[in-house]
Amino acid sequence: MILNPKFPLYLPGVENSNNDNISIIGASLREDITILGYFVSGNGGLEMKAQNVYQTKEYASFSDILKKFIQDNQLENVKRLGMAVPGPVLNGKSNPVRLGWNLDVEEYARDYGFEKVEMLNDLEASAYGMALLEDDDLEAIYTSGHLEKGNVAVLAPGNGLGEAGYFFDGKYLRPFATEGGHSEFSPRTNVEVEFYQFLNNIYGIVSWENVLSKTGLFNIYRFLRDVKRHPEPEWLGERLAQGNFVEELYKAAVEENVLICRIALDTFLEFLAREANNLTLKVKATGGLLIAGDIPQIMREYIDKDKFYEKFKISDKMEEMLRNIPIYLVKQNHTALKGMALYTAYYQI
Repeated sequence: MILNPKFPLYLPGVENSNNDNISIIGASLREDITILGYFVSGNGGLEMKAQNVYQTKEYASFSDILKKFIQDNQLENVKRLGMAVPGPVLNGKSNPVRLGWNLDVEEYARDYGFEKVEMLNDLEASAYGMALLEDDDLEAIYTSGHLEKGNVAVLAPGNGLGEAGYFFDGKYLRPFATEGGHSEFSPRTNVEVEFYQFLNNIYGIVSWENVLSKTGLFNIYRFLRDVKRHPEPEWLGERLAQGNFVEELYKAAVEENVLICRIALDTFLEFLAREANNLTLKVKATGGLLIAGDIPQIMREYIDKDKFYEKFKISDKMEEMLRNIPIYLVKQNHTALKGMALYTAYYQI
């Protein structure tokens, strides 16, 4: 895995030969699955030697998963550990609500003897991992042909709503995390006011994550069903309850042409375009917008690119800036794992 030259990522440790041939365990902690990989650094890139996926809820702690991975792959004397977590990281500590675990880099360094342990928010780690993508891993929604010089925004709806960015310092792109997914959702139309009131009765404070996530798509669907009274076929209710909600809703929309499902997808994509607009403006992402996450990948063939772009560039005074920003859909999943290993290998000189 070698860096894509179109992502001039800030990784000063690439020039230091002391960072070559270093053994690293990278970990991407998620609510549903936790993915670990064993990597060896070299020549400014990484070689993955092993990867395992574990069901997160089957383990009482991350330490239990880490022990299992080390045993499963008979690893010894691993030098470094990198952890990507679904929540804010402060002073090497994180307590992700979705996991219910207390994570502390100092504890893992002490208990396992790692020379270095790093921890990043999962979308910040993904931003590092995107620098390893090939050109065909990015699908253009709107483009002037390449990423421009400037800040870049990253928006990723999945189990939650991840938002991050790259600060362009004039030479390099420097990833940073945000918790923008927890900023408050605001309605624009009368129907959206009804939707907001519906969510307000459930959550109190209504965040964008309540709208743009797997739970958010369910919220849109049940609003259409329970408040707007769109009919739900009997067979559909059973299928949605038993399977992967997003995949089953998508199939019903595309394959069975079920109206309530199509409206749910269209509504989700309109909200996605609007929050993409918000994030792009807030970080002045003239360099581009990257849309990642599980849900856009599932919906990839359904997205009307022209319609999305038209919704995205609506603004009170900033349409001129917004209309020139390239937008790409990231087709690769689990970039956090590789990005976390890359950061752990090369961020420090």
